[in-house]
Amino acid sequence: MRFLVYSISLLFLIRCGSGILPFSPFNKKESNLNELLLLFLIPQNSYVWNLPPGFPTPVVPASNPMTQEKVDLGRFLFYDRKLSGNQTQSCASCHKQSLAFTDGLTKGIGSTGEVHPRNAQGIINVAYNVRQTWVNPTLKDLEDQMLVPMFGEHPVELGLTNHENELLDRLRSENRYQSMFQKAFPLGDPFTVSNVIKAIACFERTLISGRSPYDKYLYDGNISALGNSAQRASILRGAQIFFSEKGECFHCHGGFNFTETSIHSGSVNAEITFHNNGLYNIGGTGDYPVDNPGLFEFTGLASDKGKFRAPSIRNIELTAPYMHDGSIDSLENVVEHYNAGGRNILNGLYAGDGRANPNKNAFVFPIGLTAGEKTDLVNFLKSLTDTEFVNDPKHSNPF
Repeated sequence: MRFLVYSISLLFLIRCGSGILPFSPFNKKESNLNELLLLFLIPQNSYVWNLPPGFPTPVVPASNPMTQEKVDLGRFLFYDRKLSGNQTQSCASCHKQSLAFTDGLTKGIGSTGEVHPRNAQGIINVAYNVRQTWVNPTLKDLEDQMLVPMFGEHPVELGLTNHENELLDRLRSENRYQSMFQKAFPLGDPFTVSNVIKAIACFERTLISGRSPYDKYLYDGNISALGNSAQRASILRGAQIFFSEKGECFHCHGGFNFTETSIHSGSVNAEITFHNNGLYNIGGTGDYPVDNPGLFEFTGLASDKGKFRAPSIRNIELTAPYMHDGSIDSLENVVEHYNAGGRNILNGLYAGDGRANPNKNAFVFPIGLTAGEKTDLVNFLKSLTDTEFVNDPKHSNPF
């Protein structure tokens, strides 16, 4: 009873403009009294994160606090093909647990067979992303990003445009979902598109990977996690290249999540950066393929051609093919690309020397690694594979 009185008192203070919350819920179109009450009737720190050593607490939107009920519902929805217009695909169709939630394809294929222009990013540790997707600078939260695969038409992915009511009717028709939606969203009509999105976002925020052999060595002091003495020596030599000025890899792929674009509860500020890594230089003009121009697509600035977000490289061994367009097939060839300082395409539609791209990041330059050093670097990257995560039943298909 005291908690309820306290919650109502807080609600009154907000209405009086005390500024307790970092946003004004009354300015949001979808806000209503029920949703606002939930911010207080559900304690904001009640969700218990199961975080690996060295991992900070993720930032969660105040409008979608974490609850186990939403996580459980989101897991079912993530794997349910009812979430595509023609019921042929689910979120998991392009984000498979065994592949660190990528799909193994060069470019994603939507529910209608339309090919996506970019490679499907893994969704591990998305709770820490400053921005979602490869290149869109406006998609901050998962709740916003999810609108793209669900309702986007260029290309069509899940193809739910004009099928919203049909989707909700499908979900209402199942006894399982009647109970799960009510538990996850106890106030008002639980069957809304907004609630579908919120539940999936909560589940995706639990997809946190940080127990690779290198993590166990680094945080647990478990030397044997890196294999025998020869394997361990190779991995640590590779780590030295990665984290040194010789390799320069850590500038874009540093920190606990192996990407510079991370945010968490202790962040003072969050960097939003995109980079050109010399993958293309069509005709020597700095151009990239027209269907994949990079940040230029949003800014119109010539200097932004070919710039993409550097993703986390955790579990990179499992996420081939690589780059934003899946144009590099193996981890060995990724290392070769950076060792050369970019890619020189001699013939064809995309001919041009990416090494000379005028927009290329200054940290991408010929390194001159020996064959042995390249092997060491690959071995280090493979040591970031978290087999516990990709086999964890908490994240698996519940059907």
